[in-house]
Amino acid sequence: MFQKVWSIFQKKAVGVSSPSALPFFGVLATASGQAVTASSALKVPAVACAVSLIAETVGSLPVKLYAQEDRAAVKDHPAYKLIHDEANPWTSAQALREELTTDALLTGHGFALVVRNGAGDPVELHRLPPETAQIEADDFGEPTYTVRYADGSRSYAYQDVVHIQAFGGASPITLGREAIGLAMAFEGHIAKLFANGASPGGVITNPKTMGEESKTNLGRAWNDKFSGPKAGGVAILDEGMQYHQITMTLTDAQFAENRLEQIREIARVFRVPPTMLFELTRGTWSNTEEMARQFLQVTLKPWLTEWTWAYSRCLLTADERRELYAEFVTDDLTTTDTAARAAAYGQYRSMGVLTANEVRAGLNLSPREDGNILQNPYTTTGAIPAPTPKETPDE
Repeated sequence: MFQKVWSIFQKKAVGVSSPSALPFFGVLATASGQAVTASSALKVPAVACAVSLIAETVGSLPVKLYAQEDRAAVKDHPAYKLIHDEANPWTSAQALREELTTDALLTGHGFALVVRNGAGDPVELHRLPPETAQIEADDFGEPTYTVRYADGSRSYAYQDVVHIQAFGGASPITLGREAIGLAMAFEGHIAKLFANGASPGGVITNPKTMGEESKTNLGRAWNDKFSGPKAGGVAILDEGMQYHQITMTLTDAQFAENRLEQIREIARVFRVPPTMLFELTRGTWSNTEEMARQFLQVTLKPWLTEWTWAYSRCLLTADERRELYAEFVTDDLTTTDTAARAAAYGQYRSMGVLTANEVRAGLNLSPREDGNILQNPYTTTGAIPAPTPKETPDE
């Protein structure tokens, strides 16, 4: 790996201290002068909130293995335990999804090795640090994964590595480094303002002429007594000196609005509704609920699709994929819209568009034997009459 990087430096005549060399070390230079890395970006609250929100939600949603024919859960398959219960004896399936999604959000890729028994069945999933895995594709695009260990490197086929990839194979931190760097610059600048008592400075006038050394000593003494934690004290000036503060408020400089705009920019980078990053200036009760639904459709759905295919590719054979499939149960994210879902399903049933079993499939429920009839359950027209009980002699 070192030789490969060194050859790149030689071919491009790039110095190690050059800004163009920073990406090789995971440091992204920005126009604001901030060095954006995965660790420094997480110090921005909006970035940390977006990463944890996506990763923790993907991890907390249960995943089940279903049969294509009747949508019944297939709990006796080895993959069911790995995707629903535990990835290995010390890592739950939820924790592994959270870790790999976080890796993909921070570095662009998340990897887990599939451990198999002698029969070839998957028995465990082990996370691989992203920096230890390298992807190589042949002329047809089939990937091969080379993983570095302490005792050497090993190559694995695509069926043996669960690979979660961010959009375009690039981390949102890489794609949105300018917005994140600007947010970091605002944070640092405002921190300096408040460290000086939220006052950018002032001017001390003296009717008498002062030497450069006297000016330096006066400035040093003033900062020692009235900056930082000591800001707000009472100053006593003599010899006719006066202090004139340079007025500059956060509102005048539009710092507050600029900070909010950077939160919105970071929300765009991660495709998260701003209200879910607690930017509520334009949030109302109605649009906040709508944005929660958008979070499932716009933000989470690509990640859930990526996960289900990665599970199916590595834990199911080609023949099994014709009969089985993995699916996330997202009922918890749509519970606030239960009334609307019930009304829609009721209209579809009365229109004869959906059967009872199709509605039950949408609710992740198993089918019923009598649920495949397209009949309006709200009317009795065309319904089979119930049998009339026979009268007894006494009656």
